Amino acid sequence: MRSRTPLPGRSPVTAAENPRLPLPALLALATAVFVTSLTETLPAGLLPAMSAGLGVGESAAGQSVTVYAAGTALTAIPLATATATWPRKRLLLAAMTGFAVANTVTTASYSYPLTMTARFVAGVAAGLAWALLAGYARRLVPVPLQGRAVAVVMTGIPVALSLGVPAGTYLGGLLGWRAAFALMTVVAVMLLGWIGLAVPERPGQPGGERSPMVRALSVPGVVPVLFVTLALVLAHTVLYAYIATFLDRSGMGGSADLVLLVFGAASLAGVWVVGARIDRALRALTLASTLLVGAGAGLLALFAGSQALVFTAAALWGLGWGGVPTLLQTAVADAGGARADAAQAMLVTLWNAAMAGGGVAGGVLLDTFGARAFPWTVLVLLVPVLAVVTSARAHGFPIRRVGA
Repeated sequence: MRSRTPLPGRSPVTAAENPRLPLPALLALATAVFVTSLTETLPAGLLPAMSAGLGVGESAAGQSVTVYAAGTALTAIPLATATATWPRKRLLLAAMTGFAVANTVTTASYSYPLTMTARFVAGVAAGLAWALLAGYARRLVPVPLQGRAVAVVMTGIPVALSLGVPAGTYLGGLLGWRAAFALMTVVAVMLLGWIGLAVPERPGQPGGERSPMVRALSVPGVVPVLFVTLALVLAHTVLYAYIATFLDRSGMGGSADLVLLVFGAASLAGVWVVGARIDRALRALTLASTLLVGAGAGLLALFAGSQALVFTAAALWGLGWGGVPTLLQTAVADAGGARADAAQAMLVTLWNAAMAGGGVAGGVLLDTFGARAFPWTVLVLLVPVLAVVTSARAHGFPIRRVGA
């Protein structure tokens, strides 16, 4: 067997040295993210129809989102612990089957308690999926491409927010709210086949290496990332959950859909930027994202009466927020090392706790100080975020990622 001699000044290039992203597999995982995100937020655009169909008030129907988040927050850590040794593909298929079943029950149910139970089950499936998706994506590629792989998978979030929710709302208005959930079942079933064909199996954690979940907190860098997750998601949710109310009080109630469209489009751009640079600039991108969200909040706080500046604020906010899920998932996985799955389960729990807390905190702020308090609250919460990211230069948000 003859070996090929490289040309002078050039080294031989092998597949291992020039790796490519396994896009069919990563896009299947991205669709799983899309399904989980859209299943959670879909009721937001369907509340009047859902409340009428279930015979309850809109506030009661709105608890379908809270119950979903509670299911995720309460079960992500115990389920991640219980299934740590399971093969990853089998676990993901189980989670997507849970979504298909939960959305089917939601579609057919005329009982409010049954619908709430189905939403809780969907939240449990989300906790199971979110605790493994980022880690799964990282295991499909070599270290230099791990951040980019997670970025591809996390595009499911802004796509769900910018396109999925408006499309689901339109479909609900055209064919009824049950049709929107029925379509989610169809997507979940199709995704099961896609995962089966395109996503390679990866083993779970060996049984002899299992350790208590809480030990991940002792790994340097994990706690700073978890704190940033809690504060940053809380800040975002306080404003995002009540953006329609904020715009209405600012005289732009009729433009909420356009503002959210700008936010969603900018989020997609943010995902692209983060995906292109995360493997070499995670720390800088996290700081930049936080500052962009702060700039958007600052414009809303000071110039809510100007339509042009409100749209500018939405663009800055979206550009900053779009890459946040990728940045935090990558940061906690890097910091967690051998305990990355445990750290990611904690991140999922805190993420959903912050979403639930943001909804509650926003309601208190609205009743106590009015809608104008939302952007100022965001700015206050971003101060400790910047402080922690800046100080966690050795672990958590290091100046240089290991292996990048």
